[in-house]
Amino acid sequence: MNPPASSSRKVRAGLFEIDLASGQLHKNGRRLPLQEQPFRVLAVLVECPGEVVTRQQLQARLWPSDTYVGFDEGLNTAIRKLRTAFGDSAANPRFIETLPRRGYRFIAPVTETATANGVPVSADLAGIEGQAVVLDSGPPQPVGHAVTPDDPHPFAPDVGRWRWKAVVLASAALVLVLTAVAYIMRTHRSSGFVPAKRAMLAILPFQNLSNDPKQEYFSDGLTEETITDLGQLSPESLGVIARTTAMAYKHTDKSVSQIGRDLGVDYILEGSVRRDGEKARVSAQLIRVSDQTHLWAQNYDRDLGDMLDVQNDLGRSIAAQVSANLTPHREVELSRKHRVNPEAYDLYLKGRFYWNQRTPDAIKKSIQYFQEATAKDANFALAWAGLADAYNISNIIGLYSSKETSPQARTAATRAIMLDPSLAEAHAALGVEKSHYEFDFPGAEREFLKAIEVNPNSPYAHLFYSNCFLMPMGRKAQAIAENKRAVEIDPLSLPINNFMAMTYVFAGDDESAYRQFQHTIAIDPRFPLAHGYFSWFLSTIGRYEEAIKEQEKIEVLSGFSPEVAATRATALERAFKKAGAKGFWQAQLERQLQAGTYPSPIQLARSYAPAGQTDKAFLWLQKVYEERDGQELTLLKFDPAYKNLRSDPRFSALLQKMGLPQ
Repeated sequence: MNPPASSSRKVRAGLFEIDLASGQLHKNGRRLPLQEQPFRVLAVLVECPGEVVTRQQLQARLWPSDTYVGFDEGLNTAIRKLRTAFGDSAANPRFIETLPRRGYRFIAPVTETATANGVPVSADLAGIEGQAVVLDSGPPQPVGHAVTPDDPHPFAPDVGRWRWKAVVLASAALVLVLTAVAYIMRTHRSSGFVPAKRAMLAILPFQNLSNDPKQEYFSDGLTEETITDLGQLSPESLGVIARTTAMAYKHTDKSVSQIGRDLGVDYILEGSVRRDGEKARVSAQLIRVSDQTHLWAQNYDRDLGDMLDVQNDLGRSIAAQVSANLTPHREVELSRKHRVNPEAYDLYLKGRFYWNQRTPDAIKKSIQYFQEATAKDANFALAWAGLADAYNISNIIGLYSSKETSPQARTAATRAIMLDPSLAEAHAALGVEKSHYEFDFPGAEREFLKAIEVNPNSPYAHLFYSNCFLMPMGRKAQAIAENKRAVEIDPLSLPINNFMAMTYVFAGDDESAYRQFQHTIAIDPRFPLAHGYFSWFLSTIGRYEEAIKEQEKIEVLSGFSPEVAATRATALERAFKKAGAKGFWQAQLERQLQAGTYPSPIQLARSYAPAGQTDKAFLWLQKVYEERDGQELTLLKFDPAYKNLRSDPRFSALLQKMGLPQ
């Protein structure tokens, strides 16, 4: 990295303007106090937004060569001061992301501030070089590069890659575009045009005041139902942070202002619930984050059977406080009385509590509770939707086969929709079944779009639309956009972040996939699924030694002793060193076929294909098709594990049988 040159440039990141000439940081025209060294670090990071700048590179560029002892403390202090200035969070970054033991990355979109006819405007420079200027409100996409098995660090950052000479190369086009933008901005200003801003709400986990830890399922369940209900309130004017991210603040000692900064929300709803037999007292208060004003508070003393009406009352009150625009249909829905069997409601909340744990034993319990809830109240639509979700997830985690549970998921989801067509969860669950089991992709699309229409704040509606329809159809850009939307709604969800990485894999963006896997693992290093898929991804791009290390981690997290996991990793390393890639995959096959284990057909197909055993790979793929287990089969065309099979006529024939594009 070269020393920073004198520059008259100004760049923007969100509401912030960074003046690289004067060394000043402004927000909405107001100068923010920032010392010289933190600003110099910021200047280096924004030179290459979206790319990793290592600690070593920062030291070489900004700290004297004889500075060793004070470097770590100095850099950490600089990053901390930058986060304070930006109101950013290390745990949930919007501007500066930490990559443990590597460095930092400026992740917010960066735009160049220019002047056209005296009006300041910004143009996104994320793809100008060598092409026409395109203004795009989305974040700049990193420039990928070819990955070869011999490249020891295929994703090592090339910090000099962000070339500002692109502005010169495209200057003529840029002036025209900026002039047009300036004209539009002046027109809007003169007409009083103000862009609509959607208010954001976080619902913190309801406190359990029942003095009974066994009632935790009730407070957690009420939190989740409130999040879902308010997410459908007024999607155009109110966004609601999803459950997984909200639950990360359970028992937190963070202040409202800290949580508001972490999540980027305007309002926070705090609540508590005290259960006494078949009665409950629910207390809630709405707080505005900007000045921590308590806008509204209410207590509800109700029977369990009236809990759905409590959520409706919350919806009406919050809509009034945040000026959310309710549709006439939603007004009618909120005014209706929703009486449910108290025992069925209690069983439903227990089902959701166990469903959210995602373990095989917990999913078995969730199915049982949802079944009991529907038996107690056959007209309880939420319980039928929960049952459909439980059947679907039982197949996804390998608890039951698709043939055992998918038809039951279809029946339960259809029943839920018949009782309440406005249930986004039911439409999304039916879409998953149509995609994975029936291979009815037009039908799946209809259900996913309906789910998003009903509740645009449902992260899983966007996730399933991405993974179960858009990507199988080859609509990669849309699939990435929908998965990103799911991450925005629920940024701390491990499964959603993991799917984001896989979406990049299937889209062929290995660099983004690599970064996303690292991000997911950084959220929770104990999440085994992220290590498992990361290991598989590394093996598909030829980084076998790193793949083996990740596989060792997942085995320890899955219950193997460190000694046994290390022994198994050593055996894989030997196989790879002896016979290369084929030796690695052959060893994987032997492990899968060893006594006492029963690998799934898709696992075997995924190992036989890269091992070069084409006939056996197709044999097992045919078995997967016959079992209607389409969870991963529908992504066959874009799965790098099968790249050796794509020229075989049997490959296109299988795609055709599923109704997938050739």
